Amino acid sequence: MHADMSFLGLFLQASLLVKSVMLLLLGMSIYSWTLIFSRSKMLNAAKKSLSHFEERFWSGNDLSRLYKETAARSERVNGGEKIFYTGFKEYSRLYRMPGRNVESVIDGAHRSMRVSLSREMDELENGLSTLATIGSISPYIGLFGTVWGIMNSFIALGEVQQATLSMVAPGIAEALIATAMGLFAAIPAVMAYNKFSTQVGQLETSYINLMEEFTSILQRQAMTESK
Repeated sequence: MHADMSFLGLFLQASLLVKSVMLLLLGMSIYSWTLIFSRSKMLNAAKKSLSHFEERFWSGNDLSRLYKETAARSERVNGGEKIFYTGFKEYSRLYRMPGRNVESVIDGAHRSMRVSLSREMDELENGLSTLATIGSISPYIGLFGTVWGIMNSFIALGEVQQATLSMVAPGIAEALIATAMGLFAAIPAVMAYNKFSTQVGQLETSYINLMEEFTSILQRQAMTESK
């Protein structure tokens, strides 16, 4: 009787530990693809949102008017628009305080934008560490399943009088599937992590540039109004 060499057949013939390793890797792969699709969608949306806001920001419109438009939907803003909103809100609050000075007003607005930037970056980086972890440990988990499966095959081989290739092949094949599944889970996760890390870095640079340029605008505006 020949052993079933199909993927399902080899899975069913595998030991409980190797089956557990395969199922774990399958679950990690599914979860990693879920993260990949959700993170890709979110980062693309963040990039489009920033581009749209920068067009409005540099269009020459009055910043107070832009702030009022943003404040009307403050619960839904994010990214560069959120940084602008929190900075202008703090600037307006501090500027109305008695005994103010330009330096303290600008410092307060800048700190507020830094906090907002930190929160936005936390949101953008959410899930990246999980992708990195999956990409790092999946091959080792698969290798563990392979080593265990091959070890069991050779133990079983030592218990028979005459060994044949047909006796060894199914056990080795089912063991190697674990390594293949580990690579299947790891490669997309690593590629996605590298791509997303680059996109997050680019967005962070754009946010910082917007924040610094807006701080300079507020400083000039505050100095003009204080004269």
